[in-house]
Amino acid sequence: MLDFDAPLMTPLHGLTEGKVIPYLGPGVLDLGPCVVPSGPAALAGFLASKTTAPFKLRGNLSALAQYIENFKHRKTLAKLMTGAFSAPVSPSRLHYYLAGLDACPMIVDLWYDQAVPAALAPRRNWGQIHGVSRSDHPGRWYRCLRPDGAEADDDNMAEWDTLLYKPLGVAAPEASFAVSDSDLVEIFTEIDIQTPIPPVVRQRRTDRHFLFLGCRFNTQLDRIFARQIMKRSSSRHWAVLPEEPTRNELRFLREQQIERIEMPLADFVSALERFNLGRAASRN
Repeated sequence: MLDFDAPLMTPLHGLTEGKVIPYLGPGVLDLGPCVVPSGPAALAGFLASKTTAPFKLRGNLSALAQYIENFKHRKTLAKLMTGAFSAPVSPSRLHYYLAGLDACPMIVDLWYDQAVPAALAPRRNWGQIHGVSRSDHPGRWYRCLRPDGAEADDDNMAEWDTLLYKPLGVAAPEASFAVSDSDLVEIFTEIDIQTPIPPVVRQRRTDRHFLFLGCRFNTQLDRIFARQIMKRSSSRHWAVLPEEPTRNELRFLREQQIERIEMPLADFVSALERFNLGRAASRN
């Protein structure tokens, strides 16, 4: 008999059955050695340490990136972003757990690192879609790549067992990302009508739930992306959120019907592993 609270059983079962989509924020990097910036504040600090910028911008990632883009050139921003994420990130227990699921139609990863691709590498049939800046790729919202880095087409994407969707893009090995104010304004202008979100993502979220891991919803960017990526999915979701939510976060959780799982992320990962062992034992 598995010793879990009843509310926890539904998302645990849903993950193993492919009915729950993991949605990863930068906080998942704190499960392992932190060798790259693990959130907007840390990334802003890294960028600020590599260039001169007004002090008032140093805590605002998108504004700081816009300043670098305007006054140092987009190529400088790309070089700095690539440098921020140049260290190889070893996948954590969570990354390996998700990559090892038999049924995992989609993983959403809202950060620029390469931990999820590294964990997915042994899988035979998967691919990645990542957002791009339209200043770098005029007329495009995203790139679709096979694991070998080659461009994929619609037929490839439809056949993937697992789709990794990184809406903000990637900073390495080839910098292609949305991070500056102008990048985000382009996306926010169209995201309500879903244009920046690939059709295959919209299809795979249908009737599925989302499980938010390593995420907070205390900024407008976090809430907009979560709301629009969840749009037209199911009406029940979960978020592992040990910290006391802010007033805006509580309102967002209620509006989007996201149930808070009040436990540290590391404890939740341990629960996942125990659940998996229990299922394996019950089958033998």
